[in-house]
Amino acid sequence: MDTSEEPRGIFLVIDNKSFYATVECTMRGLNPLTTPLVVMSEAENTNGGLVLASSPMAKKLYGISNVNRQRDLPRDNHLIVVPPRMNTYIEKNIEVNNIYREFVADEDLLPYSIDESILDITHSWKLFGDDPIEVVKKIQKTVHDRLKLVTTVGVGENPLQAKIALDVYAKHDPRFIGEITYDTVKEKIWSIPEITDVWGINERTAKRLAGLGIHSMAELAHADPFILKEKMGVIGAQLYASAWGIDRTDLAEEVLPKDKSLGNSQVLPRDYTKAEEIEVVIREIGSQVASRLRAHDKQAGGVYLSIGYSLSTPTEETGFAHSLKLSDSTVDSNLINEQLLYLFYTYWDGVSPVRRISVAATRLADRYGEQLDLFNPPKYDMVKLEDTVDSIRKRFGKTSIMRASSLEKGGTFIERSQLVGGHAGGQSLE
Repeated sequence: MDTSEEPRGIFLVIDNKSFYATVECTMRGLNPLTTPLVVMSEAENTNGGLVLASSPMAKKLYGISNVNRQRDLPRDNHLIVVPPRMNTYIEKNIEVNNIYREFVADEDLLPYSIDESILDITHSWKLFGDDPIEVVKKIQKTVHDRLKLVTTVGVGENPLQAKIALDVYAKHDPRFIGEITYDTVKEKIWSIPEITDVWGINERTAKRLAGLGIHSMAELAHADPFILKEKMGVIGAQLYASAWGIDRTDLAEEVLPKDKSLGNSQVLPRDYTKAEEIEVVIREIGSQVASRLRAHDKQAGGVYLSIGYSLSTPTEETGFAHSLKLSDSTVDSNLINEQLLYLFYTYWDGVSPVRRISVAATRLADRYGEQLDLFNPPKYDMVKLEDTVDSIRKRFGKTSIMRASSLEKGGTFIERSQLVGGHAGGQSLE
């Protein structure tokens, strides 16, 4: 593969190390690198509480990871366990990205997640140091001095290289900096021991590659790209490019997302076995999805329902997932919920306890109006009413107006209206 003509720049992917746990440590005046602390989600929502984040010392001393539950934690008084405060983490994320904006223009900054950002310093690094690594250290120091947060940084000639450098090498470097260039692809990418350590390759993709006799990045780089594309489609060609460290992403280029679906999901606070209680939650989530449709000026031509059973289910079934095409596109909550409930009562066995519900609106199209029916009166007034409800909630809060069914046993709308990203927004330490 000749990469001499590939675009080259200086890109950083910066991660706030153990972000939630680090924020909790620093706000308590504790050293995030030496304090064993975990952020634990609400027990009632996760069948015993789920670890959302753990400090480096908690990982080192107790082997705690984000798949552990409360029951897995050691009984040690030195381990600090705290609830999540999502509003605080969002505020800190904004502060961190505002620091990054001191080093790059807005078009050269892409907040990738709540704890990761991509920076293109190709055109600005000379303003802040004699070489890019010096600038990276200056960014790290600025974040630490102002916010007491520890950052790890991947550096590459494109975002892909920087991301792999971050995930695979930065955490093992005493400077918390990893580097990959086109000249070091063979050394740094082909030698990665586990193919799933590479960004974009999950267990399922690894199994598909294994079926083609590919078990390492070196083997992927030397595979036939035409066979990869034939067997795996566009993703096969992308994986081949990744093995050679190729990525042509332009952060400044505006990307218009293709809205294929909009959805919400929820882990229930307990096992639900009564149909009427499950129906309440399905209606709540379906109405939330319909509200999101209206907010995005979209309408749905189909619905999707996924039901996950509790681990205590007496059968071997883990749940079901089915979709349904609507006769006409709509944003009407009642019409969407009717079809969701049809799917539920069609496929639920009536016995297995339900613990997870996911709803999505599919086959999205721009919202242009209602398809009229010669044999039935128009339902425009109902949609207009829901638009009004959306406006009231936007101004006065989610619980300012709601369905009476949410007050019934099993309803979760009121409780979840106080959550941020599915977790507690949190209060101050005082």
